[in-house]
Amino acid sequence: MSVMAAAMALQAAPALAQASVEGKVELPKPLHPPVMNKRYGIVSYNGVLSPYPPLAVIYLEGAFSRPGTEPTAEMVQKDLNFQPNILPVQAGTRVAFPNLDDTYHNIFSYSPAKRFDLGRYRSDERPIPSVLFDVSGMVTVRCDIHEHMRAIILVLDTPHFVLSDPAGAYRIGGLPTGHFILKVWLDSRTTLERPVDLQAGTPLRADFP
Repeated sequence: MSVMAAAMALQAAPALAQASVEGKVELPKPLHPPVMNKRYGIVSYNGVLSPYPPLAVIYLEGAFSRPGTEPTAEMVQKDLNFQPNILPVQAGTRVAFPNLDDTYHNIFSYSPAKRFDLGRYRSDERPIPSVLFDVSGMVTVRCDIHEHMRAIILVLDTPHFVLSDPAGAYRIGGLPTGHFILKVWLDSRTTLERPVDLQAGTPLRADFP
């Protein structure tokens, strides 16, 4: 095939079909107000960790390959809190922990999916301490100096995920077509799921419950 014929064939090739899914999640009502003050972005009640105010992580489960290059994300320490306090990432992502406060922090986790301890460091620390999250699971992040600081990193075996808005609405675009499982993480003990058939064109509507 000539170069011109190959170029014409490439132009004539159809674009890869993509699908999307959208809907609304019924977010749980908080079982109790946050303790002491509103700095608690992740609260614990009877051993269950959940975001406050409630949010959901919606993701597509399937046989997806890990990215060829290492994705990166950030979880900032600012005003003696984590921002964001819940962070979904794909397995294989390196998360940096910048300190933007005028005090030391000591970020650590004892979670089975990733155990680490970054030690005490200030805002001028370079390079910025980071951790590679290479195993799927929920990782609870704490500060050894400031007891109220708590966050969750949800490590997923998929590149297709999104946080709901405060009302529970969500939309995920750029999805492959086919049969998958759509999951909703609400707290450390509650994950909902339903099978979905994704097709190119009109977004699929998937509400929970």
